[in-house]
Amino acid sequence: MAQADTASLPQALPPWHRLVRTARREPAMAGGVLVLALLCLVAAVPGLFAGQSPYAIDVANALQPPSAAHLFGTDDTGRDIFARVIHGTRMTLAICASALLIAAVIGGIGGTVSGFFGGWIDQGLGRLIDVVLSFPPIILGVIVTGVLGPETSNLILALSVIYLPVFFRIARSGAVGEVGKTYVEAARCLGLPEATILRRHVLRNVLPLVLMQYIVQFPLVLQIQAALGFLGLGVQPPTPDWGAILQQGKDAILLAPWISLFPGLAVLITAFALMLTGRALQRSVDRR
Repeated sequence: MAQADTASLPQALPPWHRLVRTARREPAMAGGVLVLALLCLVAAVPGLFAGQSPYAIDVANALQPPSAAHLFGTDDTGRDIFARVIHGTRMTLAICASALLIAAVIGGIGGTVSGFFGGWIDQGLGRLIDVVLSFPPIILGVIVTGVLGPETSNLILALSVIYLPVFFRIARSGAVGEVGKTYVEAARCLGLPEATILRRHVLRNVLPLVLMQYIVQFPLVLQIQAALGFLGLGVQPPTPDWGAILQQGKDAILLAPWISLFPGLAVLITAFALMLTGRALQRSVDRR
């Protein structure tokens, strides 16, 4: 009888079966994840996809349209646009990921502390965040990079400042919701220090909200990064970067539109894949 009961129980599905079932249920997320996986592979080993150097200058083949020899054409110095877009994937994604990570860590911790303790700490940090939010994102990015100079580190700092209030508010709202729960009151009754309750319990429950916001905000920071690069405030040539390639092609947009077209498409496709993945994950979390 025991064996029969055991045989009637549902067997655990293999990992590949669960992946297929998830892909069928969320085709948009599956498509976005595949594109992101490909982009990660491109960023990790760009030489696997582009055999030519992104720095090689060939003036004799300047401003060549897309062809079999140059899939995305060449720029005004004869550099291969395909190679520059492929090699620029690593720099672009690294800048966005680093900036969001800094904003998530500082904003997440600051928002959690602010929501947990309240009082003058909440008031003081809230007013600082309101000052940052009073500037439109592009304007704030232009101010920071314009004052500090158009360097990669300054671009990361500017993007971090722009998106720090987003993570601060998300973490603060999560912490405020956790403070009134029973487990926090029970921990206080047991005599646990406030810092221990914050670190071991509240911060742990706020972390999923911050991680979800990290994914949701990634396509937005990618667009801001490309916009600042287009304005000449991002990565400086000859380093390949999608925004820098866009900035390089703006002066020849009528003569050689392919210089700006393909890095622009790269930004669009990446942002769309991130948006699909983020929204699908958000729906999944909301259902749970």
